[in-house]
Formats: sequence, structure tokens, C-alpha cells
Amino acid sequence: MIDTHAHLYDEYFIQQWDVAYAEMIQAGIEEVWLPNCDQASWEALWNLYLSNSDFCKPMLGLHPTYVKEDFEQQLAFFEKELQSKKVLAIGEIGLDYYWDVSFKSQQIAAFEIQCHWALEHHLWIDVHCRKAYADLLAILKKKEFKDVTGIIHCFSGDAREANTLVDLGFTLGIGGVITYKNANLYQDIQHVPLTHLVLETDAPYLSPVPYRGKPNSPAYLGLIAQKLADYREINVSELIEITSQNARALKAYSSFD
Repeated sequence: MIDTHAHLYDEYFIQQWDVAYAEMIQAGIEEVWLPNCDQASWEALWNLYLSNSDFCKPMLGLHPTYVKEDFEQQLAFFEKELQSKKVLAIGEIGLDYYWDVSFKSQQIAAFEIQCHWALEHHLWIDVHCRKAYADLLAILKKKEFKDVTGIIHCFSGDAREANTLVDLGFTLGIGGVITYKNANLYQDIQHVPLTHLVLETDAPYLSPVPYRGKPNSPAYLGLIAQKLADYREINVSELIEITSQNARALKAYSSFD
């Protein structure tokens, strides 16, 4: 299985890396893709990749909730890093209006700049979107971004938005929320072809049932796969094969070894 989104460079994992890594391998995890948050998180992410390059794959980007007054300086730093380092994707980037909209225009500007990076370097984007799907779709529908593709991490939109994103060529990341009793996620993605879904944990966040409220881990990815397979009424091994192949196609798109 491929966990397409987990923050393994978080101190929670670093402090117990050997144990956590052994649990992930035992659970059948073959790769974990690392989304970046900001300049402060980049060194830990990159160092984890260098020491575990067969297992961890790096992304580079400025997360929308970290877009503040200094976002242009942070983007300048990442643009320079992008010239010298090979990464899997630009991410996680996007729009988040849930907590604060004080930097809404800056979030939009940062997102569009980073989408251009993806086009220039033939990379896909890993998108964080919360309470901002109208603006996200408006941007992705622009002619200049018609060739941008990638994953909508932790998809939380409605059925119309899911179908629109798939029509635009995006894949939806499905995580622990699919296991929550009162979540409407499956109803909103039930008509999305399996060829447009990938699995993720967002560890150490958004743990699936029965670990909800505790730190998440890629070792729990099988629970997410099983729940989605149950909804689709197919064998879990078939679902894992399809979603893993979808992930490998994105990896090939970026020509990442």
C-alpha cells in the first residue's frame, strides 16, 4: 500500500522512528509521501527523505494556513530549493478558509504561483482545501491551469465538487474520515471511479476508527482501505491494487524514481 499523504517528519514519529517504521512495514506499507507545510518544516522533511529514500518521498510547498505576511519570502526560498532538489510533487498547497480569511488573497496568490511551478517542472500538486472549494474550482478551471493535475488531499467537498474535480483530471485522497460514523464522505464520492481515488492517512492526524482521538499512523492505512472496499463491495486486495496503481501513475508523471 502507498500512503499518499503523511507527516512522518513530525516529532511524534521522529522520536520513535524505529518502532513506527517497523509497524508500517509490518502493515504492508511500501511508500509514504511527505507533504511539506512551510520553511520551518522543510529541513526535517528533507532529512527524513535522505535517510529513508526508498520509503519516504518528498513534496515541496507552502501550506495555505502558513501563508502570512512573509509568504513571498517563503515562496522565494522554496523556488530556490526547487531548482536544486528533485521532489515528487508541489504540496501541500491550496486554500483554507476554515479558521481565518485574513490572508485569503495571499493564499490565492501563493496557490497560483505554486501551480505554475508544477507546470514548469512537470510535477503534480497535492491540494489542501477546506471551506474553499468554490475558489479552488474557479482557479483550476482557468485556461492557464488546464494541464495541472494531482491529488485533492482529504477531500471534503460535496458530490458535485467531487465530480467536477475528477472531470478536471484530479484524484481524490481518501483517509480516516471515511470510517467515521456520521461522515457523509462516501455519499459524496460514491460515483467517483476507483481510478480517481488514492489512499492516505494524514498521520499523525485524522486517525481512523477505532483509533480516532489518538495519533494516526500509516500503519492504519489498511483500515481505510477495508472501509472503502466494503462500501464499494469489492475485495480489499482489489481496491488496494487499483488505488496503488493510481498513485504509481502520479509518481511516473513526475518522473520520480
